[in-house]
Amino acid sequence: MSGQKVTIEFNDRIVRMFLIASIFWGAVGMLAGVFIAAQLNFHILNFDMPWLTFGRLRPLHTNASIFAFVGNMMFAGIYHSTQRLTKARLASDFLSNLHFWGWQLIIVAAAITLPLGFSRGKEYAELIWPINIAVALIWVVFAINFFWTLARRNEKSLYVAIWFYIATIITVAMLYIVNHLSIPTGLLHSYPIFGGVQDALVQWWYGHNAVAFFLTTPILGIMYYYLPKAVERPVYSYRLSVVHFWLLVFIYIWAGPHHLLHTALPDWLQSLGMLFSLMLWAPSWGGMLNGLLTLRGAWDKLRTEPEVKFFVAGVTFYGMATFEGPLLSIKSVNALSHYTDWTIGHVHGGSLGWNAFMAAGLFYWLAPRLWNTKLYSKAAANMHFWLGLFGILLYVASMWVSGPTQGLMLSATAENGTILKYPNFVETLTAIRPMMLTRVLGGALFLTGWFMLAWNIFMTIRSGRAVNGAMEVYQEAPAPAMGLKRTFIDAPFLYSAGIVVFGCAWAFGSDWVSVLSLILLVVVSISAFVHLQVSGASWGEWYEQLLENSLPFTLLVTIAVFVGGVVQIVPLVTVEQDQVVEDRIQIPYTPLELVGRDIYIREGCYNCHSQQIRPFVAEVMRYGDYSRLGESIYDHPYQWGSKRTGPDLARVGGKYNHAWHVRHLENPRSTSEGSNMPAYPWLLTDKAGIDDLPAKIRVQRILGVPYPEMSDEEIYAQYRQQAEKIAGELQGMDIYVEPDREIIALIAYLQGLGKKWEPYAPAAAQAAEKTEVVP
Repeated sequence: MSGQKVTIEFNDRIVRMFLIASIFWGAVGMLAGVFIAAQLNFHILNFDMPWLTFGRLRPLHTNASIFAFVGNMMFAGIYHSTQRLTKARLASDFLSNLHFWGWQLIIVAAAITLPLGFSRGKEYAELIWPINIAVALIWVVFAINFFWTLARRNEKSLYVAIWFYIATIITVAMLYIVNHLSIPTGLLHSYPIFGGVQDALVQWWYGHNAVAFFLTTPILGIMYYYLPKAVERPVYSYRLSVVHFWLLVFIYIWAGPHHLLHTALPDWLQSLGMLFSLMLWAPSWGGMLNGLLTLRGAWDKLRTEPEVKFFVAGVTFYGMATFEGPLLSIKSVNALSHYTDWTIGHVHGGSLGWNAFMAAGLFYWLAPRLWNTKLYSKAAANMHFWLGLFGILLYVASMWVSGPTQGLMLSATAENGTILKYPNFVETLTAIRPMMLTRVLGGALFLTGWFMLAWNIFMTIRSGRAVNGAMEVYQEAPAPAMGLKRTFIDAPFLYSAGIVVFGCAWAFGSDWVSVLSLILLVVVSISAFVHLQVSGASWGEWYEQLLENSLPFTLLVTIAVFVGGVVQIVPLVTVEQDQVVEDRIQIPYTPLELVGRDIYIREGCYNCHSQQIRPFVAEVMRYGDYSRLGESIYDHPYQWGSKRTGPDLARVGGKYNHAWHVRHLENPRSTSEGSNMPAYPWLLTDKAGIDDLPAKIRVQRILGVPYPEMSDEEIYAQYRQQAEKIAGELQGMDIYVEPDREIIALIAYLQGLGKKWEPYAPAAAQAAEKTEVVP
């Protein structure tokens, strides 16, 4: 009944559960991070055990930090603030509980499978296909619960925090599903449907925007709700929040290709990624300033309230990270920073400074209210802040020194550019070891601060009792529905659509289309500006009505993020093969090499080794001819890598003999003095799993890899023949390894790198050659 006054009791039990889970998993993720950082300094910490190597634990660290720590924190903040902003209890207690327990089971499954080597071999997307299905299902549960709550709300208008939550839910679903599309070869293994450059583009469209829409937009929503609450001031500028939201949501999705600068990715995509990354400066800093200026008249709370310290420092680190990100996307800067610790420092400046500090501020603010008590120790919270801040600065500063140092050493030449100044890759590792050790110290300090938070929250819980918030509200009639015509046939949307369409046509069209589109772009932009000045009030009315209707708002958000994905992804994944392979095309792996490649992926070698030589003089001198796009066209998944703790392996095939590889994998220090690479002695004793090899070949054929039709017997015969040949050659070097051991398969794969290609001429060129008239 309209106007009826009722009392609503919020479901804060689920908030408490996610809060506690986030604190626990945060400790796990940070502890894993400190441990693997120590492994880079002290190789003995790999303990010659397969499930404790850096290559297997690094994905555990990243997934625990992103999905377990930040994920649980995000759900706690969203569920708590959404109930207050909508003046409605969460729609379903059952769905809330299913969401919580389902998410925790996913995390546990990841914590078990990743150290065991079950991995898809793609950064931030390593989880195997059964777990990915579970992630998608639980995300749908979360989405249903959230949008159902919006539909039952007693507050007509959607507050800015809700906008960011909507963008998060829609975009993460789209990104996760597309990047994790795979064809299973068995219960625990699959191959992604994209390969080579297509897989690289889709991966970093996902990888970059996982940072944007899992680690940024939901936390911005939390900032817009909890920072004003903590300082008891309204958001500085509502208009700025509108501009911040729509520009960020639209621009961010385009920036993924900046992770692939100077690679075999088509140049137009690299330039597109760099351009939109630079454009991100404006909305990102607009959001940062909107947050910091919210403290106007309340800066004194920095002295008295620990949560305000964390919020302010977190927003500041957000500004720093979003300044550095576009900087690193500039091609000339990226040439130095990519594959080095500089990128690692950038990522941790955001994850520790932005995500973890915002989480700490949220937990210190929430816990006393969720347990109806006071924070147990403000002094301990303040100590946590200073320990964490000093730890972050140590970490990031050490990487700012380490990354450029290694990048400059690797690119340095002597004798007028004719030889490498530091030909031995290990020399560069030796030079940066002090900085790598400083990183461990910084991480340990931050972890110590987190343990202090865990103790402080635990003692706060003990001193109080759990309570659920309540609110008296008037149940009013729902707002008038905003039809599709009103949503899309109105000036704000039409002008925005025109600017996007003509902008894309100008950028990607042919000569006359580009010129015409530029003219129309200028005309539409000027018309929009004039119309806004004349009829600004009607635009405001349209937007206010939009905020009272969650479905049209969600549709517009979906369109905003969908456009960028379509423009980037569709042209490359639908283009004919002969348009994207340049002058070389990959030869499919033999059955033995395919098994070896899967072992390479299982051990996480891509975490330390790239397989992509950039067209730089020093890289070509060090590693060999620069990589061509067609050389990895059949790689499912691609293995270009993003960090070089060891040398690039794109052309390692034939560089060393079989015996060298055996000694190197058994004890890297025996061939590379000073190496921090783990030893892999089990590769010499464990038998290679080949029961599912025919299924793998069949899936590869489905994906377009040109394997001939082979029976299971023929596949196994080829496998045994090549394995026995390598084992026989090793025997001639006085090294005795059975042909069925994993190391034989891995050697076969490594010895083929850089050799598995043949010359290729595009179909158009072949046709022209055939029709050419010779005088």
